[in-house]
Amino acid sequence: MFERIGRFACRHRWWIVAVWTTLVIATLPLLPTLERVVKVGGFSAPDSESERATAHLESTLGLSPSSFVIVYSSDSLSVTSAEFNRQVAASLTTVRTLDHVQDVVLPSVDESLVAPSGKIAYAIVGWDEEAEVAQRDAAAFEAAMIPQPDITYIVAGGPAFYADIETASQRDLRRAELIAFPVALAALLLVFGSAIAAAVPLIVGGAGVAVILLTIWAVAHLTDMSIFTLNLATMLGLGLAVDYSLFVTSRFREERRHPGRTLEDAVMRSVATAGRAVFFSGLSVLVGLAGLCIFPLMFLRSVGIAGIIVVGVSTLGALTLLPATLSILGPNLDRFSVPFLTRQTTDDRSEHGFWHGLAVRVMAHPILVVAVTATFLVALGTPFLNANISSPDATILPKDLPSRQGFDLLASEFTGGEISPFVIALHSDDAMTSDENLARIDRLVRKLEADPRIDHVQSAISSPQIPANLSPRNVLRARLALEAAGTDTRLRAFLGPNDAMILAFPVKPANDPDNKALLADLRRLDLGSGMTVLVGGGTASIVDVVDAIAHYFVYAAIFVVVCTYLILLLLLRSVLLPIKAIVMNVLSILAAYGALVWVFQEGHLSGILRFSPQGFVEASLPVIMFCVLFGLSMDYEVFLLTRIQEEWLRTHDNEHSVAVGLQRSGRIITSAALIVVVVTASFVSADVVLVKALGLGIALAVALDATVVRALLVPATMRLLGDWNWWLPGWLDRRLPRGFHIEH
Repeated sequence: MFERIGRFACRHRWWIVAVWTTLVIATLPLLPTLERVVKVGGFSAPDSESERATAHLESTLGLSPSSFVIVYSSDSLSVTSAEFNRQVAASLTTVRTLDHVQDVVLPSVDESLVAPSGKIAYAIVGWDEEAEVAQRDAAAFEAAMIPQPDITYIVAGGPAFYADIETASQRDLRRAELIAFPVALAALLLVFGSAIAAAVPLIVGGAGVAVILLTIWAVAHLTDMSIFTLNLATMLGLGLAVDYSLFVTSRFREERRHPGRTLEDAVMRSVATAGRAVFFSGLSVLVGLAGLCIFPLMFLRSVGIAGIIVVGVSTLGALTLLPATLSILGPNLDRFSVPFLTRQTTDDRSEHGFWHGLAVRVMAHPILVVAVTATFLVALGTPFLNANISSPDATILPKDLPSRQGFDLLASEFTGGEISPFVIALHSDDAMTSDENLARIDRLVRKLEADPRIDHVQSAISSPQIPANLSPRNVLRARLALEAAGTDTRLRAFLGPNDAMILAFPVKPANDPDNKALLADLRRLDLGSGMTVLVGGGTASIVDVVDAIAHYFVYAAIFVVVCTYLILLLLLRSVLLPIKAIVMNVLSILAAYGALVWVFQEGHLSGILRFSPQGFVEASLPVIMFCVLFGLSMDYEVFLLTRIQEEWLRTHDNEHSVAVGLQRSGRIITSAALIVVVVTASFVSADVVLVKALGLGIALAVALDATVVRALLVPATMRLLGDWNWWLPGWLDRRLPRGFHIEH
């Protein structure tokens, strides 16, 4: 099968190159529009209680789907003065005329918007679109703000946060590309010692990334795609395409050294061996990323879709464009060698060398090596036992962006929960203004106000404009009287015919354990028959997202592990080798998980990596890393084991096969891993902490996998299993398809 693919690519090389070139050219005019077709956000859990609470209040009380938050300060005016409040109102004059403005709450109307220190105050502009959509209007909103002589302001809130994510993501992508391409080229020069040979994988990788972006652009018109898929496309697309090209190109150079072998023979043999490994490796990575499509969160689902596109295009490029290019270059592949880098690479047919010697030494002490390396990897992963899993907030952004600055100001001047209150939605079949229902609201408000975890409460029967000692009925009457006299008490925001809203502002930030315990208490509330309670808000959204991710992660992990096992069973025709590969993958992923906690939750290396410690691990990161790394780590497992399998089929000598297989693939695996590490590590320069963490986690896991796991654990465990490595029951052997076996 794969020989036929190689023959086709060789004989139709110019047509294949022309098709790929056309696709790359078609991508160029679309690149500037990519950010406009993808979306920001997608971190919420559909159909969760927090989402249902918000949707219910939007439909019944007109709660704004999102809000701009404008943080004001002044060097010359008191934030409680009439002139300060006049200038605040004046700054929003044009904003009030914008199409999507739903309501405006000023600090002169709601005194809780004034900081206790008296240094800042803020206003809230309700927007009738979700924050992910409203971020497109952030620039127009800021342009509508009217500067005032004595006050300064910062525009923050959900839409501004998402707009700044887009800005930061674009910067991160450009910076990473500027780092990744030249460093990858330098690494390839070290591997090949020839400018032409080094350029081939990079050209194929660049073409692959272009076609990947073209495909994402098209898919984004059919379904929502996260802006972070663009980072993934570059990070993973370039890494995989160069990785696969490196393996096939190295095998092509090896095959060309065989006497009497024609150019077409070398291409066919390269695709039949390395190309076969690329296909199954790509299938493993694809399965891993496909696991993300199981999740209901748009962010994870779109990353899974983008991952499938990345792997599909990268594999297709390695099996078509690359052999076609090699067929054209032929003997010119090694031209323009770099004198001080040129060296005679290890002959892949040799049975002696560094990697052979390492394998022999490892297999001489297999139990010791397994014990030490497994303990080392588990020790690296132990910080994950203390992981605090949460959802992202503005702290994932760099401090130079306005929404992050506004977030930090509010967090420093108010209690931790000022910008993420508990949103409690109440619904009754009877009139909400009945004595019984007002009494229920009053009991709940008093319960919340007495809770030390709550700073203050807003509701229909509690208003800063009304004395606190009045009965619920009299508070309601007083607010209605003020409303009739023209004073806005925001009563309609808290009370409807059959619905009511209570805002409870916690003392601590949304992801604090105390708030999570309080949420559990609130969701156990029973206000009596006929009254339903839904609890949303910041903490509720975090808990619901984490719970949804944890729930679906079980199914995704089972899907990925089972499919990976079946792929390796088909490829290696062994029952035990796939199990061993899966266990070793888990060990390297565990080590990367530990690094996430140690670096990004606990803050180690934060000065060097330029970020603020978050105190938590973003909930989607472990999931993305599991699905990406489970497939990516299989790259090296597949390439190593297929070389070992070739020798095993020839000699049926287990230890000899392991040593020779490692000798023939060790240098290339290490070089390929170096390329992936370089590309993914370039994203450590990102400003968005989520992207920075993903880049560091993948780079670390790949580095460990290609060194500690492949060079030490694989030969040691294969020595322990002996001939059992290749055990396959006869009944299963007869049923497995044979179309993918190695052709000699």
